[in-house]
Amino acid sequence: MKKILTIIVCCLPLLVQAQIGEHRNQWAIGAHAGCNLNTISFYPNVPQKMHQGIEGGLIARYTCEKYFKSICAIQFEFNYAQLGWNESILDQQDQPVPLLSGNGNEQYKRTINYFQVPILAHMGWGKESRGFNFYVNAGPQLGYMLSESTETNFSVENANTAVRSSNTLYQDTMKVENKLDYGIVAGLGVEMHIRNVGRFQVEGRYYYGLGNIYGDSKRDNFGKSRHATITVRMAYLFDL
Repeated sequence: MKKILTIIVCCLPLLVQAQIGEHRNQWAIGAHAGCNLNTISFYPNVPQKMHQGIEGGLIARYTCEKYFKSICAIQFEFNYAQLGWNESILDQQDQPVPLLSGNGNEQYKRTINYFQVPILAHMGWGKESRGFNFYVNAGPQLGYMLSESTETNFSVENANTAVRSSNTLYQDTMKVENKLDYGIVAGLGVEMHIRNVGRFQVEGRYYYGLGNIYGDSKRDNFGKSRHATITVRMAYLFDL
């Protein structure tokens, strides 16, 4: 037993060294653009359709190691994103609510523009160069509201509340109270590297907001008002 323990202790440095991945020191930078599909989780509930908006920005990725078959990197982004909500204004029979004055149905859409900074762990599997790999991105994201705008064809004073299935209207006149947004983002993607050309990516992401756009105390109108975003995007990067 003593001999076996002595052999194990002597071999430990070799085992530890064998588990260390292949060192990398590679930067890649680029840009991306895509589409956001966003809703806001309100409580009390506000019926919604997906709010569509654009997104785009810059990427900086540092690859530090290849551990077994995993490509390990950290990725920084500086993004512009259009979020918000698009109300689904229906009656008790799930039919569009007509305007009290004029023709057509009631419509309401709020667009909120953000500057976002995700800091992501990047893990890839496949070809580092001259081929394909698929990858996972995950990490925290901070956002700051730049502006907001509203598109509607009615005012709260003349809303057709008599037939609505939901009479929650506070959000239609309230400005965003908390400009700072934060949450967790995760994505799956595919990357193709072409020698002397660069890296092309297609990725799908989900952002789960942890911050509320409105106050959430007992005195406030909403107990919850958080972003939930599906993003589809394409990117191009080149190695430095």
